[in-house]
Amino acid sequence: MLQVNYIRENREKVLERLAVKNFGQPELVDQIIKIDEVRRSTQTSLDSLSSEANAAAKQIGELMRNGKKEAAEAIKQQTSSRKEQLKDLSEQLTSLETAQFDLLVQLPNLPSELVPKGATPEDNEVVLLNGSPAEFTHEALPHWELAAKYNIIDFELGVKITGAGFPVYKGKGAKLQRALISYFLDKATEAGYTEMQVPHLINAASGFGTGQLPDKEGQMYHVGVDDLFLIPTAEVPITNLYRDVILKEEDLPIKNTAYTPCFRREAGSYGAHVRGLNRLHQFDKVELVQITHPDRSYETLEQMSSYVQSLLQELGLHYRVLRLCGGDMSFTAAMTYDMEVWSAAQQRWLEVSSVSNFETFQANRLKLRFKGKEGKTQLAHSLNGSALALPRIVASILENYQTANGIRIPEVLVKYTGFDRID
Repeated sequence: MLQVNYIRENREKVLERLAVKNFGQPELVDQIIKIDEVRRSTQTSLDSLSSEANAAAKQIGELMRNGKKEAAEAIKQQTSSRKEQLKDLSEQLTSLETAQFDLLVQLPNLPSELVPKGATPEDNEVVLLNGSPAEFTHEALPHWELAAKYNIIDFELGVKITGAGFPVYKGKGAKLQRALISYFLDKATEAGYTEMQVPHLINAASGFGTGQLPDKEGQMYHVGVDDLFLIPTAEVPITNLYRDVILKEEDLPIKNTAYTPCFRREAGSYGAHVRGLNRLHQFDKVELVQITHPDRSYETLEQMSSYVQSLLQELGLHYRVLRLCGGDMSFTAAMTYDMEVWSAAQQRWLEVSSVSNFETFQANRLKLRFKGKEGKTQLAHSLNGSALALPRIVASILENYQTANGIRIPEVLVKYTGFDRID
């Protein structure tokens, strides 16, 4: 959530950066500033009246102690209307704060100056291309055909049990999933991340803290009786570990990783582009979260991007890195890199990771602060990244490592799988 003081003091810049994100309601900025002017004036009046009331109460107390009851009663009569005025001002202030909050939560995060303008994924900036597409001496099959051929993923069985988007992994397919999770967690631990096990259900306060609520409630599964949500990513419970926390500057950066299943309704997702593992309602992911000093968050973003790329390099996958344009970024992000892997059979790029810097946007919602060496308390910066999301990584491994008579396993995974081929 943006800070009101920043909006008020940087109106033109806020409008300029919101335009880069193609935000369709710029008039909210002036509405917020106008309400804030009234709110601050009301707060000043309330503070002044409260000060007068406290002074009068003190004076009445002194008069009563000195036996001057008539003088005390006279002051009481003079100030009798003040209590009602205080009540009215307090109610006005609460109403103004609610109205301002309701507008603030509609504003997305401001994109960094590095974010290119654009409205669609076609406007994203390719910043790096690594490797070359796999070459085959046979007809390359898409992963859903390979999954059926080698009996490692059953999409129809998932439909029977739950519905579309909930595949069942079998035999070596299940072991490949487990191998990737262990590999990703081991690499993250080696890179200095602390592994966490976190709940797979969150409350509304946690969803608000990281920006899923009220923006994305339609994309999350809701348990109505308990008013809980299935997590869309481990980012949510990990980051909320630090909600309402004041850290010490020397504690930064905080680096956490976790494996969780992820649940996304993905309403309206149909067609060939979501076939097989391309888009699921339940999938596995290893997530990275960092809480950093504001001065170092963009350096951290580059480090996280390089780390995710190192995983793709070890897996031997042809990938590219995109800097997302304003129109393709999430509501909460200030800057995002997407990593996409080339699908050899589908002949298109598949997103396998997003690494984002949220600057203070989440921290302001979470009240996540740190105390500097000079004793000043300020908001931290938060970042997160997929390292990695499994479905499209599995799809890419199956498609890129296929042979005419089986599927090879990337060398770095063999010690985790216990086999080097699926046939």
